[in-house]
Amino acid sequence: MRLFRKDYKSVSDEELMRLYSKGDKAAFEQIYERYEKFVVNFFNRKLWNDRIKAEDFAHDLFTKLIDSPDIFDTSRNFKAWLFSVANNMCKNEYKKQEIRKNTSYDVPDHYQGTDCADGADKEVDKGSFNEVLKSELDKLGDKHKEVFMMRHFEGMALEEIAEALDINTGTVKSRLHHATKTVADKLEIFRKTLLKE
Repeated sequence: MRLFRKDYKSVSDEELMRLYSKGDKAAFEQIYERYEKFVVNFFNRKLWNDRIKAEDFAHDLFTKLIDSPDIFDTSRNFKAWLFSVANNMCKNEYKKQEIRKNTSYDVPDHYQGTDCADGADKEVDKGSFNEVLKSELDKLGDKHKEVFMMRHFEGMALEEIAEALDINTGTVKSRLHHATKTVADKLEIFRKTLLKE
C-alpha cells in the first residue's frame, strides 16, 4: 500500500530512502525537510561561518542523494551516514584550502547551558556564557571538540557519532567525557552564580 505524503512524518529516514530509491520523490522531499536546516547549520559551523559556502555544500550533498540514491546503504543509520558524508566533505575542503587547524565550530545562536534553562538565568549574561563556552571549546583539540558538538549541539546518539566518525563507541565516550569535564570545570563560575539565586 502506497503511503500518502502526509503520512511520511512517521516514516523512518531509512524507509524514506528505500522509497526514494524506488522512485518516490515525495519520500525525498520529507528527508530534505527533516535535514536541510540541520545540514546547512553543520556546514556553517565547520566551514568558518561562511553561510553561502554552507548552503552550497548542503546543496551539493542533497544533489548527490538525488542523483544517486543508491549511495546510501539502507541497512545503516541515515543520520549518522549523512553526518559522515558531510564531515568528509569538510575534511576535503580543509585539504583544498590547506587549513587543517583552527577550524571554527561555533556555539549555535541562543544556546543555553542546562543550568540556564531552569529560569534562573536572570542575572547571567547569556552572551557572556556563550562567549566563554566558545572560547573553551576552541581550546579543546579538534577530536574532542567535534564529539562534544555532535553530542550536545546536534543531538546525536553516541552510536551515531561513532558511525559518523568511523571510530568505536568507547572512543566517543572517552573523548566526550574529557571534553565535557574540561568545559564544565571552566564554566563553574556560571553554576556558582546561579546557585546564589
